[in-house]
Amino acid sequence: MARKPNYMTEYSFPAAERQEGVTRVVPGWAIIGIFLILLFNFITSAAAFLMPVTLGILLFFVFVPFRRLLGRIGVPAGFAAAIVTIGLVALVGVLGFTISGPISDIVEDSPRITQRLEDRFSDLRESMRPLEEAAAKIDEVTNGGDEAPAAADDRPDPIASLPSEATTGARTVVEASAEAEDGAQEVRVRVDTEESSTLETLASAGPSVAGQIVFTLFLLFFLLASGDLLYLKVVQSFDTLRDKRAAYMAMREIESSLGSYLGAITLINAGLGICIGLAMWFWEMPQPLLWGIAAFILNFIPYLGAVSGVVAAFVVAIISFDDIYTPILVAATYMGFTAMEGQLITPYFVSRRLRLNTVVVFVTVALWAWLWSVLGMVVAVPMLVVLKVIADHIPRLEKFGNFLAGEAPPALEDEDEEEARDLVEAGDESESVPEARADTAEVVRTGGSPA
Repeated sequence: MARKPNYMTEYSFPAAERQEGVTRVVPGWAIIGIFLILLFNFITSAAAFLMPVTLGILLFFVFVPFRRLLGRIGVPAGFAAAIVTIGLVALVGVLGFTISGPISDIVEDSPRITQRLEDRFSDLRESMRPLEEAAAKIDEVTNGGDEAPAAADDRPDPIASLPSEATTGARTVVEASAEAEDGAQEVRVRVDTEESSTLETLASAGPSVAGQIVFTLFLLFFLLASGDLLYLKVVQSFDTLRDKRAAYMAMREIESSLGSYLGAITLINAGLGICIGLAMWFWEMPQPLLWGIAAFILNFIPYLGAVSGVVAAFVVAIISFDDIYTPILVAATYMGFTAMEGQLITPYFVSRRLRLNTVVVFVTVALWAWLWSVLGMVVAVPMLVVLKVIADHIPRLEKFGNFLAGEAPPALEDEDEEEARDLVEAGDESESVPEARADTAEVVRTGGSPA
């Protein structure tokens, strides 16, 4: 008689269950998918807590070499932590004081800027009117010459007759309509005066942002003031001496990589800000100092920062100049500097071992922008650098680290990189799938380049 299976002892989740010669595999992809959904939901829901924690840990790895340097000359860890945190506060204060003057000038001049912007866009709409008329004629021809019937009711629009104070900056809501005694339609309008301006939105978000900044600074202070306590606790969590050493070297590699990457990017962004500030001064754009600082800050945001700067330069130039060619040249100048920085300067000065797969960087930035908005885009690449360092120190994740690498990935110990490159090059030379199958099969048969 067949033995009845004991589900309590023989079924090991999520392994496979073997019952009377039949193997039933638990769908591991479903478990991974559910875990990722819950993980993303947790990251989004706990963003107010996780964002300052992540930023504080990243800053800790950046400034821990400075704390270690001060420790060698006898400076206590707590005093070094105070120097770093106070220095960051002073840096933010200096930047804020520098841009406060230009920003206050822009705020005071906002009515004229708004009117100028409306006039410029009115001119642009007038210049586009021939295209609209041509499009209307094309629609008339394609519809068989049938014209829409004219409106029979020539009575004035009651909404348009409202005073400008009631319709400008407020939300107009039509509550109901009814027939008056004389047969005319009566429209009752309610003007909602509760408007939410951009300034009010920023003011409401200010306390939350300030609280996260204070939390980040305190966390950074305590991490630096603890000395090597974090390193010691992480190393103690491993069993063998080899694993302890590998964990310690991984953390040292993280701090070295982050310091090198962020240091190089900061210097490059500073140079970019100086160049763009001088270019805006050359084009006689308003507030060239503010443009330089904005370019320095925006360039920490991959992709979107450069696009935002180009769009902002074009809009401000539209307001400042009467012609259309100068704004185009201003935007092209901004784009030219950012393109030169992204394509030539950054790849030259950033270490080759820190270069990442461009597609992976783009997808990672988009993912963290979806999760954490602007701050997610700022910390996306540093977190990717940390992930690559960790993958390089874990044997099972070595191939994943190779996937994250840029143009010159490190050679894998368990796979010949030349064979993989020969295989891909042989397939690229094929014009069709059957030819690619034959060429790659030849590479496999010869164990190298095709004969």
